[in-house]
Amino acid sequence: MMKLEGINTFVLVAETGSLSEAARRLRVSRSVVSERLSELERSLGASLLQRSTRKVTVTEDGAAFLVRAARIVREVADATADLSERRGTLAGPLRISAPVTFGRLHLGPALYGFLAAYPDIQITLDLNDRRVDASSDGFDAIIRHGPLADAYLVAWQLAASRRVLVAAPSYLAQYGTPATPAQLEGHRGIFYSNRGGADWRFSRQGQTHVVQGRPVLVLNNGDMMRDAAIAGLGITLLPMFIISEALKSGALRVVEVGMEAEQEYLYIAHADGRDPPAKLRALADWLRQAFGSPPYWER
Repeated sequence: MMKLEGINTFVLVAETGSLSEAARRLRVSRSVVSERLSELERSLGASLLQRSTRKVTVTEDGAAFLVRAARIVREVADATADLSERRGTLAGPLRISAPVTFGRLHLGPALYGFLAAYPDIQITLDLNDRRVDASSDGFDAIIRHGPLADAYLVAWQLAASRRVLVAAPSYLAQYGTPATPAQLEGHRGIFYSNRGGADWRFSRQGQTHVVQGRPVLVLNNGDMMRDAAIAGLGITLLPMFIISEALKSGALRVVEVGMEAEQEYLYIAHADGRDPPAKLRALADWLRQAFGSPPYWER
C-alpha cells in the first residue's frame, strides 16, 4: 500500500536531485527520506531513483511514475486548501523565495504579523538573491524587485520602488559631486552583479539613458553595496528600502544628475497555469497594506 508521504518525498527528491535537500524541506532526517523511498519502491516493485555518492537521478520507471505522482501531490494540496477555504479558514504551507536584504529589513517584520493573524499557515521563507525558478525549485511564490522577464509567471504588484543614486560625503569631498550625466560618466561605481553591466540607467521623457561607471566593487547583495558606499568606495544606485536609514542619518547623500532611475516595483509572483490559493492572495493583500502606498520607507 503506497503512502502519500512516500509519494511526496519521491517528488521532492526528483525535483531537487538531492535526498538532503528533500529532507531539509520536509524537516525530517535524511535517513527518514531514504526509508520512505525504499518503502515506496518496494510497494511498486520498481526502482525509481539511481543513487550515487554525488547525485540522485530518476530512472526510466521513475520518470514515468513522476508525472502522475507530482499531479497527485498537487491535487492533495489543492484539495486541502479548498477545504480550508470552505470552512472560512486559511491553513497549510506556503514556500516563498525573496531577496536577502528586502527579506531581512521589510518582509520578515511584515510576515510576523501575518502569521499571528493566520496561525494555521506555515511559511518557509528562502532568502536568496539569485533568480530562482518558482516551479522547478518548489516555491509557491517568489518575491522580487525590478523587472520580471519570465513569461510563465503571474505577478502582482506589492509596492512601488524608487531607486536613488547615492554616495558618502567622504567620497564626494574627494572626487567631487557630479551634477549631470556627463559628469557622472567614469565615476567610481559599486554595482549589483545580478543585473549585469557596470552602468547606471536613467529615464527622461520616456527614454532610457545609460551612463557608464568605473567598477570598483561588484556585489550580489544590497546590504554590502550600501555599506561599501558608506565606506566611501564609490557611487551606487540602490532602492530606497535599503538606503532610507542611511540617508536620514547623513551617512549617504543623494547624487542629483538631472534624471531619475527607471521606475521599478516589488512583486509577488506565482507560476502560470495554476489558480493561486486563497492564502497566497491573503498574503499579497497583507503585504500591500503593511508596506503602504507610497511605501513607508519612502516617507
